[in-house]
Amino acid sequence: MGRILVFANQKGGVGKTTSAVNTAASLGILGYRTLLVDMDPQGSATGGVGVAKKSLRYTVRDLLAGGCRAKEAILATSFQNLSLIPANATLAGAEFDLLGVEEGVGAALAEALGSVRSGYDYILINFPPSLGMLTVNALAASDGVIIPLPCEYYALEGLTQLTLTVARVKKRFNPRLVTTGILVTMYNGRLSLSAQIMAELEKHYRDRLFRTTISRNVRLCEAPSFGMPVYYYDKSAKGAKEYTDFARELLTRA
Repeated sequence: MGRILVFANQKGGVGKTTSAVNTAASLGILGYRTLLVDMDPQGSATGGVGVAKKSLRYTVRDLLAGGCRAKEAILATSFQNLSLIPANATLAGAEFDLLGVEEGVGAALAEALGSVRSGYDYILINFPPSLGMLTVNALAASDGVIIPLPCEYYALEGLTQLTLTVARVKKRFNPRLVTTGILVTMYNGRLSLSAQIMAELEKHYRDRLFRTTISRNVRLCEAPSFGMPVYYYDKSAKGAKEYTDFARELLTRA
């Protein structure tokens, strides 16, 4: 049965979508059947694997509202072993749909994914950049949380808040939820600031820190505009190797 993992951070611009898309693609390249679920109303992960957001028959919004079954919402991508449940701007309305339905928090998504879980080795969820009902829904449906964290001091401050949110969801809705690990993104080994932040993370989160780090990389930034994971855009790019290395490390943890 496939593992369900969510790339979570309430801050935007931390490499969350980049990490979800490229880890999903890397797992597919390594031979693992992977489903990417876009829970961000911006639909960035959807566009990042070359799917047009305006021509979708079903999206995650329909799935949460019971308007379709998971297998009807799943789209094949042009990338090896990689499928997608897409999102677009209509997903923003799901926040209102879910308000006041505490007994159903996580239930719709968890049940929908449960119906297709056996068909995949990994199901990766791209997290919205906020701490709202979509966020809680994604956490309540997941087995583990991967936290993309850029090498910036402000990101360290937000890590505490996110850790508390994960703990609350675990206690109230999803006792199986664990923090799979922290993935350092936007790393620059030539900067003393990066070394300082890594030292802080080693001090306080050593047991949760992934060994692989993701560097700032031009090809990694360019790839989404072509609707491709970086490996398919330029397999020689540093980002392509780093995400493949991260996928291999992830296999040892989840």
